[in-house]
Amino acid sequence: MVATEQGIVTHIGPADNTAWVKTVRSSTCEGCASKDSCEAAGNDMKVKAINLAGAKVGDPIVLYLQTGAMLRATFLLYVFPIICMIIGAVAGQKIAPMLGYSPSVMSVFVGLLLFVIAVLVIKIRSDSMAGKQEYQPKIIRIL
Repeated sequence: MVATEQGIVTHIGPADNTAWVKTVRSSTCEGCASKDSCEAAGNDMKVKAINLAGAKVGDPIVLYLQTGAMLRATFLLYVFPIICMIIGAVAGQKIAPMLGYSPSVMSVFVGLLLFVIAVLVIKIRSDSMAGKQEYQPKIIRIL
């Protein structure tokens, strides 16, 4: 699946294959469960996109982003840390008696430890994901 959005090119990147695009909250946002609490609600958003269409400053364009890539990034950012924290809390509860510690204290400690590890994994993965074209919006058409 592909998510599309309309916008206007505000400036072209130095390498000429990227452009900054101003988009307005629209159809993609309307289907989102977080639209009411979104920080970008009602505001213009600026995104860096790969300029496949050769758009120039001021051109109205269509952006697209693969929804599969969006879902993977969303899972990594929001779900993965929570799962790690829950696994850590349960593991801490189970290993505490073997080590002679309070199950509650060990549960909190191991849960937080795995949460911090998850955040570090996210940081490492996000750096590698940022360079991949599948995670970057693309300008596919000039309107």
